[in-house]
Order: sequence, then C-alpha cells, then structure tokens
Amino acid sequence: MIFLLIVSLIWAFSFGLIKNNLVGIDPNFVAFIRLFISFLIFLPFLKLKQINSKIFFSFAFTGAVQYGIMYISYIYAFHFIKAYEVALFTIFTPIYIVIINDLLKHKFHPGYYGIASIALIGTAIIVWHNITSAELLTGFILVQIANISFAYGQLNYKNVMRKFPGLNDTDVFALLYLGGVFIAFPISLFTTDCFSLTLSGKEIYTLLYLGIVASGVGFFLWNYGARRVNTGSLAVYNNLKIPLAIIVSVIFFSEKINISNLLIGGLIVTFALVINEYRINKQYTKLND
Repeated sequence: MIFLLIVSLIWAFSFGLIKNNLVGIDPNFVAFIRLFISFLIFLPFLKLKQINSKIFFSFAFTGAVQYGIMYISYIYAFHFIKAYEVALFTIFTPIYIVIINDLLKHKFHPGYYGIASIALIGTAIIVWHNITSAELLTGFILVQIANISFAYGQLNYKNVMRKFPGLNDTDVFALLYLGGVFIAFPISLFTTDCFSLTLSGKEIYTLLYLGIVASGVGFFLWNYGARRVNTGSLAVYNNLKIPLAIIVSVIFFSEKINISNLLIGGLIVTFALVINEYRINKQYTKLND
C-alpha cells in the first residue's frame, strides 16, 4: 500500500507542473515524450532472453490500453469540457476497478462496490462544480474511456504477471511503455507541428521529470503496488490522488479551493480505505478470495 501512497503524492505534484509549465505544448506530444522517456529508462532492465512473442504482446497490449489509449482519451476530453469537469468525471474509476475485477475473476464482491461508492462520493464532494459545457456527453465519454483503460490495465497487469511467475516487474515493464508509445506516437505525428516546436529550459526539465519520475517511476510503482493490495484498496487509491493533488495545488501553486469540501470529502475517502482494510478485506480473506 505504501507504493500507491508514494505514487499518489508524486502525481499530486504532476497536475500543477503540467498546468503551470507546459501550457501551449501539444498534449499529445507531452503524452508521447513522457512515455518514450519512461521506455528508455526501463529499457536496460528488459530481459529479452526470457520474453517470447506471447509475453511481448501481453504486456505491450496492457501498456497500449493503460497508458496509450488512456492518455489520448483523457487529453482529448479537454477539447470538449472544462478542466474541473474532467477531474469530476475521473471519479468513476473505482467502480470500474471493481466491475472489471469481478469480470476477470467471474465472481461478485458486493463489499468492494460499497467501498468504491464511498470513495466516489467523497471525491465528488471535493471536486464538484456546476457543469456547463455544451459538448458534455462527448467529454464525459472520453474521460470514461480513459478511466476504463487505466482500470483495465492495472488489473490485467496483475493477471498477466500471475501467468508468468518467473518474471520480475522490472524484466518486462519497458514493454508496457512501448505499448503506450505505439499509440501516442502516431497520434502526436498528426497533431504536433514539429517544425515550429520550441521548448524552454523549464519545459524540458518538466518533461524530463514527467518521463522519469511521474510516468517512469510512478507507473511502475503503481502497478507494482496494485499487485500487492486487494481490489478495495486499489479502487480507493485510484481516487486518493485527487484530494492530494488539490492539497499540493493549494500549498505549492497558490490555487484556491473550498477547504470544507476538501476536508469532508477527504475524510470520506479515508474512511472508505479504513473500512476496506479492517472489515471488507478480512471478510474476503476468510473466503480465500
């Protein structure tokens, strides 16, 4: 669980850095570059001698969905709805985590649905604003595609790793970033004007941070941690990064927020995590599930 908390804190800083340092740069280019940098960071750890075609395509497909499709859908949603609406619509990820987990395991876990719903309500209190965008449905659908893609990737990674017990996470993780690059690169070619693209020192350092730390270390530790927690905890942590990001924005980027909503919503999300660990998780552990 500590890995998911560390990554949540890392990503909490990423939101503010992107908003303040990368304004004006094609978001698809940002998605491609950070994934490509992450791929280069993990490339030396790739164990090619242990990787056959089945392993290659299993992990590359997972990365293409979890990172490639997720990033492109998420970024494209900003063309149709406001930033706070995007943040609001990401709160459904815990529900998708539970649904996909049940579909993959062919079992029904009602307790996890309760935990995910509590986390959803708590996060909604924090980020709720009046919804006003004209193309709301299009934006909502795009964000849900991103949510489902990220949720599926986490759970599929856990399942694929179980099928290949002789592999370590570092042995194959470059393949996930490669899968994401396969999706982000061609999209970036169509949307980025490479001939007129110029980057300042601040923008380059921010991209390096995102590629090495936020995406590189962050995505690796997230999937590594996802393998070591139950579905309820994973569902809650997928929304915990939202209040943490808001707290960081207030402290370090001088943004304004409704403090009472943040406190109430944050307590509800924390309550969901505590209930899961001390009640729901014990219940399913006794059932060997």
